[in-house]
Amino acid sequence: MPKLKLTGKQLRAIGLPEGPVISIAMNIMEKNYKYRTEEEALNILKNIVSSPADYVNDEILGMVAKQLVPKVSPSGGALEGAISLSPTAIPFNIFGSEQIEQGAIQQMYTAAKLPIAVAGALMPDAHSGYGLPIGGVLATENAIIPYGVGVDIGCRMCLSIFDIDPKELAARENYFAREINEATLFGAGAEFKAASDHQVIERKEFDELSLLKGLQARAWKQLGSSGSGNHFVEFGIVDINEKDEVLNIDPGKYVGLLSHSGSRGLGASIANHYTKLARQKRRLPGEAANLAWLSLDEEEGIEYWLAMSLAGDYASANHHIIHEKIARQLGQQPMKMVENHHNFAWKEIVDGKEVIVHRKGATPAGKNVLGIIPGSMTAPGFIVKGKGEQASLSSAAHGAGRKMSRTAALKSITQNALKDELAKYGVKLLGGGLDEAPFAYKNIEEVMKSQHHLVDVVGRFTPKIVKMDGGARRQWRKRRDEIIGE
Repeated sequence: MPKLKLTGKQLRAIGLPEGPVISIAMNIMEKNYKYRTEEEALNILKNIVSSPADYVNDEILGMVAKQLVPKVSPSGGALEGAISLSPTAIPFNIFGSEQIEQGAIQQMYTAAKLPIAVAGALMPDAHSGYGLPIGGVLATENAIIPYGVGVDIGCRMCLSIFDIDPKELAARENYFAREINEATLFGAGAEFKAASDHQVIERKEFDELSLLKGLQARAWKQLGSSGSGNHFVEFGIVDINEKDEVLNIDPGKYVGLLSHSGSRGLGASIANHYTKLARQKRRLPGEAANLAWLSLDEEEGIEYWLAMSLAGDYASANHHIIHEKIARQLGQQPMKMVENHHNFAWKEIVDGKEVIVHRKGATPAGKNVLGIIPGSMTAPGFIVKGKGEQASLSSAAHGAGRKMSRTAALKSITQNALKDELAKYGVKLLGGGLDEAPFAYKNIEEVMKSQHHLVDVVGRFTPKIVKMDGGARRQWRKRRDEIIGE
């Protein structure tokens, strides 16, 4: 019988937090439970994550459990700011549970035990992330969780629909490819030598918040860029079958310009700075450490809210600059622009009370609210109209969702397989890498079926010319699968 061998990815997927506990758990299980199956070993660890206090006196497993319980001060009391999770989780709805990894469900369950949690939901494209899972929706009472919003604050979809015959995309493929290449920059840390001007760079928050003062110059240089990871700019075919009163476009086929990116280094700096402050103020058990929150009654919470709002507007400006550049080159204005954030927090009314709704990798789907849910570089995306379903806190999926980590994709997908897949669907890829190949994503059609009662589909977008980061693939940093796109 083969000996037990666990990976850090498996342990993070069941809810163990980043840190020493990962290697401790791995060593203890492989040494003391080496003839157990992976499933048996992971189930043991899941039980410890759920109730670490029950295992602290265990001769073997206590070493893992002690990493997960609140630390104790030398005087014997809990450390200042230490907070326990509620013994029971608030109820939350899961959509498309058969498509969601157990680790994401466990992370949502942990978030639902926060004392500030009011309501929650998990979208069908969900997978594990930092703190709140990607695809997690959580309503809280007068509190904001920086990692409940995510690292890439205000990550956004934007679609411009042009009254151009889609046949032009094939007939003038090089022209459209050139326009994408010239309109934006891809790659981690990418900056323009001469950036665009936009009023968002003149916002007063850059002068009023000390953190932002040091970020303004870099934010300006990155204005209109697209970053790396799963971000893209692409031309494709928009197909409208029947006229919708909200979208208000006649049935037909059009050229669409679709972009996906967020707030670049600005959002990441804000997320990491305020998460550090939140963790210092509110010490949570290990599995919940990244769910530390800031109250909206305290200075840090007010600052984060202002900074988050700025980052969201900055992300929107990035898209508008790209779309305006390309529209100018095309010589016409779009018939319609549809856009939405999916890493953000909103003040909304739930059950008659104002709460803070975090949508980390989830699309706002209020009644008649338009949004875009993309598939992959070959799979279609969907223009949707929300139904305002309270069971999902007026939310829907933000994409197909990953079924394969970046590391796994790089190891198992070949260039020839990707080339054949692109040819099969008639897609021209500019840049891009195996970590973003279509095989790494869930079936978008199945994801959409799992949320048919959350949104109405009012149009489809089929990718044809796709631009992504084409930088050399490097060894991914620890947890990079979750950082990119959060």
